[in-house]
Amino acid sequence: MFLNRKSVCLIGFVLTIFSAGALAADRPSSSRTTFQIQVGLDGEIYPALANYASLQGQSDRRFGVITVTISNPTANATREKVSVQVLGWSDQETQVADLAPGTSQTLTFAPSFLPRFYRNHEIVAATTQVSVADMDGHNVFEATTPVRLRSSEDMYWGPGFKYAAFIASWVTPHDPLVEAVLAKAKLYTADHRLPGYEDWKGAGEQELETYNEAKAIYTALQRMGLSYVKSSMTLGGHSEYSERVRMPQVSLNETSMNCIDAAVMYSSLFENLGMDAKVIIVPGHAYVGVRVAAKSSKFLLIDVALTGRVPFEAAVASAEKGMARQQPSSVIQVVIPEARSAGIYPMPEGREDPFVRSSQTTLAGHP
Repeated sequence: MFLNRKSVCLIGFVLTIFSAGALAADRPSSSRTTFQIQVGLDGEIYPALANYASLQGQSDRRFGVITVTISNPTANATREKVSVQVLGWSDQETQVADLAPGTSQTLTFAPSFLPRFYRNHEIVAATTQVSVADMDGHNVFEATTPVRLRSSEDMYWGPGFKYAAFIASWVTPHDPLVEAVLAKAKLYTADHRLPGYEDWKGAGEQELETYNEAKAIYTALQRMGLSYVKSSMTLGGHSEYSERVRMPQVSLNETSMNCIDAAVMYSSLFENLGMDAKVIIVPGHAYVGVRVAAKSSKFLLIDVALTGRVPFEAAVASAEKGMARQQPSSVIQVVIPEARSAGIYPMPEGREDPFVRSSQTTLAGHP
């Protein structure tokens, strides 16, 4: 993993990423209204960020995939319908712009993307179409703008890891393969149960239960053959701020993961059980943590990149030793429940059903 720069803690992030897109074009319409189009981040659209924006209401968006700024230099008020679409990749979204004489308005668009967008695993070229019509349906403006679509596995961390909270998009607790792992993991507990938190237990008893459940999950993954493969390189711009992160389904199907892949996979397993997980990012590495009890401030930390190489106890000791060497200013902690409260939900994986069925068959074959 390339995480080797000094970082700052983040959950109260500022969502401004797409409001400063690089692709812009001023075009006059027949009504003398002018339009400025901005697409993506330096002309690139990241699926995790686009998915987040599309889940927000139009009035709640702090950023979008496409912005259209409309200026009315005339002496008359205008009312026009603006529609945007990434051709072949998204639905069309339409908004109405009401402009008084001499005013401007910026519309933020985040159309819903089609499943193929989340099945894309390489950077591809696409075209954004912007159409404007008056309220009588007459076209007054139309333009297309090129855009590059990033792989669904591309994570944009941003300068200073400003957008680290979006790693929660890779935490997919309801994936069928996550469910299958838990079905295996329960076999490695004394009572063949994975109950998560139980409010009738005392703090010490629950902490022991959490430790045993985490150990069972670790053991199940180790028996399934998961082990470390780096594979974090990605293509496109922002090479210093982006990297490939496998979805849990991919890690489980390929039995390969690096540290950040493992962190989101374990977080998915813990979240499925109703347990509070967090992804911990330090220079050059990542750990996972799970809250030891529902109301506790303590987290059990695990160096999950060691899955398949050392016993669970050694992975816990490695995480504790590694964290002890870190300065607080160099640590980012993305607490998954907090990211969910901020509106960051699992990213659609877009996998075809035959792939899922094949993966489940493969997984079921592990001892």
